[in-house]
Amino acid sequence: MGGDAETGAARDEFGPALGESGHATLTAVLAEPGAGQSNSTAERTESAAERAASVAERRPALPSLTGARWWAAFAVFVLHALVFLPVYPFQKSELFRHIHEWIPMQLGAAGVTFFFVLSGFIIYWSFKPGMSVSGFYRRRVLKIWPTHLLAAAAFIVVASVPLHRAVVWVPNLLLVHTWVPKWTTVGGLNVPSWSLAAEVLFYFSFPLVLPLVRKIPTRHLLLAMGVLMLGIIALHTSYFLWVDGPKGIANAFAPRLVPGNTSPYYELHASPAWFQQPNIPVSPAYWLSYTFPLSRLPEFFLGVLAARMVLEGRWRNTNMAWPLLALTVAYAATWVVPVNYKMSVLLLAPMTAVVATMAARDLAGIGGINNHPRMVWLGNVSFAFYLIQFPVMVLITRNLIGGRQFGILGWAGFSLLSLVVSTAIAAALYHWVDLPIMRKFARSKRP
Repeated sequence: MGGDAETGAARDEFGPALGESGHATLTAVLAEPGAGQSNSTAERTESAAERAASVAERRPALPSLTGARWWAAFAVFVLHALVFLPVYPFQKSELFRHIHEWIPMQLGAAGVTFFFVLSGFIIYWSFKPGMSVSGFYRRRVLKIWPTHLLAAAAFIVVASVPLHRAVVWVPNLLLVHTWVPKWTTVGGLNVPSWSLAAEVLFYFSFPLVLPLVRKIPTRHLLLAMGVLMLGIIALHTSYFLWVDGPKGIANAFAPRLVPGNTSPYYELHASPAWFQQPNIPVSPAYWLSYTFPLSRLPEFFLGVLAARMVLEGRWRNTNMAWPLLALTVAYAATWVVPVNYKMSVLLLAPMTAVVATMAARDLAGIGGINNHPRMVWLGNVSFAFYLIQFPVMVLITRNLIGGRQFGILGWAGFSLLSLVVSTAIAAALYHWVDLPIMRKFARSKRP
């Protein structure tokens, strides 16, 4: 979620920027004419190789991927507005039950899965030749922690979090709270921040695994992605077969309701009673499948491999129809599979294809809604929007919802208000915190 696109050119301290032997390998793979190849064909192939080498050298911006981040963050928001705004008696109505059947947890989970794949793609794409490992880590810390800490502080204030219980907030501030099941619940604090703990693992592992990624021959990239995908399926199948947890296909994420038809002043994840509990258990299978950082790490490297494919000319599709159709079919299938699979597994392959295709379209100069300047702006503020939405919902609940009764129109109005306020605060965080910090402290030194 914290990735940002950059460009740059120089030598790469991690080794060649491309495949087996850098640009020369790419040129040889794409441009070497076969025994019966005509001169004109060889010239066209050489021209394609030169273009691919130019892309690899320049690492041009990919505005569509930035714009698409907003849709993922918005999908998460829609789910959170449905379950984290305790609007009674609406949340106890039959109408709500039907709405939640059509807006289940996998909608928000799909947004997070997109972020994880996109993060791998952008981190590989934007890794500047000449950047040191320490410079890479510094940029990641500066990109994530300032906004995270401000959002956590806002939540601590609006939810009146008891600071004397360090287990409630310290693991969250350090972004280690999803490594232990009870911290996933007791130390959750600002709920959306759980995904940042996985991102921290992604960023830490990237420089360590990058030399292995670059050893994969260009012609074997698709095979490597297939093997990685099979490994992900096997991992989640093992969770389903041998770890305690729900085995059915029912939605696993619903509002936690309290008695009565009057709206409470706190959604349960933000209530004082929640933070006073010594331990709130979580389903082991659910934790391992969804929030355990190591389980999500392969999704990040799917994005890394996809970036290599686009960068080295192995992914040339610019037609969004087939990737989007595959993603739609996969999302529909989440209604009929167990929770271990519905949260990410079914969506990974088509989502990776969507990311790669959008990047290829940007390289080809094909316009679209996602690379419109307004969408790019929304994509830029989406990280702060993702983190600040829950504190905003808590604030609105305490001051406008609690102690009153509302139907669906009330819920819709408060959802819209949450959207507007969250976007405004996110814009302020992006322009007054994130951008100044990155411009002043995160510029990498070039050799």
